[in-house]
Amino acid sequence: MSKSIPEPATAGIESKDTTVGSVFVSNYPPYSTWNEATVPEVHDALTEKPRKDALLGLYMHIPFCRKRCKFCYFRVYTDKNSSEIDTYLNALAKEIEIYSRQPAIADRPLHFVYFGGGTPSYISVKHLTNLVDRVKKVMPWDAAEEIAFECEPGTLTQKKLEAIKHIGVTRLSLGVENLNDDILAENGRAHLSKEVYRIAPWIQELDFEQVNMDLISGMIGETWESWRDTVKKTIELNPDCVTVYQLELPFNTVYSKDILGGDALPVADWKLKREWHQYAFEQFEKAGYAQSSAYTVIKKDQPSKFVYRDAVWQGNDMIGTGVASFSHLSGIHFQNAPSWGDYLGNLEEDKLPVYRALKLTEAEKLTREMILQLKLGKIRPSYFRAKFNADILKIYAEAYQKLQNDGMLVIKSKSDEIQLTERGLLRVDSLLPEFYAPEYQNTRYT
Repeated sequence: MSKSIPEPATAGIESKDTTVGSVFVSNYPPYSTWNEATVPEVHDALTEKPRKDALLGLYMHIPFCRKRCKFCYFRVYTDKNSSEIDTYLNALAKEIEIYSRQPAIADRPLHFVYFGGGTPSYISVKHLTNLVDRVKKVMPWDAAEEIAFECEPGTLTQKKLEAIKHIGVTRLSLGVENLNDDILAENGRAHLSKEVYRIAPWIQELDFEQVNMDLISGMIGETWESWRDTVKKTIELNPDCVTVYQLELPFNTVYSKDILGGDALPVADWKLKREWHQYAFEQFEKAGYAQSSAYTVIKKDQPSKFVYRDAVWQGNDMIGTGVASFSHLSGIHFQNAPSWGDYLGNLEEDKLPVYRALKLTEAEKLTREMILQLKLGKIRPSYFRAKFNADILKIYAEAYQKLQNDGMLVIKSKSDEIQLTERGLLRVDSLLPEFYAPEYQNTRYT
């Protein structure tokens, strides 16, 4: 495990500038520790009975996009034709069919389904309905609490939105990111703002249970004037919830490669991005929204829920299907083959395309759940005592004391609560390495 390139995600580096290697923390231990040697344990876990207390979710990775955003770090393809998409979706359905026959999965109801990307809304109505028909035959989701679907505005038509609604989608998530066309173009987004306004009446008419809009503070070219305008226009569009991310620079983005190659890009520093983030949340609160995590606001008169996020952050089981997808089952994390050829090749041979994994210790399970749930802004020590028989205020006493002294959180022992301050919420990802085991600090995250 190399320690030659400390990253903010594992070192807690609090630099002024947005440095290459910064990431949104989505798991623990770091992905760089996952390995091929553990893969047989995944297959063993699939043949065993599932945990009685674990819910099950299904993630489907649709890795196609019209363009690759310059800040994107996901496995996506912009050069696949209809025939290649058909081949991929057939393989995806076959993968799910294989999983559905495994003892750890068979006959378990789905708690949630998530269509992620890439751009799930990129594929045709025919491709989508064919995929869903095959999947629902082996893993029906009529009783699932949430069906989430990511969209890029420019790929949506009225007919496609009707098809998305028809397959049972309850949470429609729009990757708007910004409402300034110059900023969208500079950052490599495929859509322009007019496409957001074109689809808005159709979405409203279909009356999805929840419509989310994603924004990113700190995109290249952002100014105070443009950000205020984007926030104002977002409020006017009246989504049920809004998710605001701060621009990160993982190693494999176009922007990161440009910077490492010597280009001087005008990337907003962390102070400015956090000011923009804070401003947005203040405006949303004035408009009738309440904060439900470090990144999300939701209308005050609606139930605050994001089933996929909460299930994953509480350590439940999720089967991630598709190229490079991540799964979690019975305390084992695993990832699919990250290349197109390896993913399809495995499934042509009727084999699951798992290529690396990590089995967590009880201590790692505890740390993982705790740091991810801290992103909600508030946790209860009693939850971890009940689930892990562990006192997090003792186990992580030094880290909690340091963060409290730094003004990042408040420990309210009488009310059984640890609450991040506003300052802590705005920089929560940089705080999490305080809780990492020593062997995972100052390592590569991915």
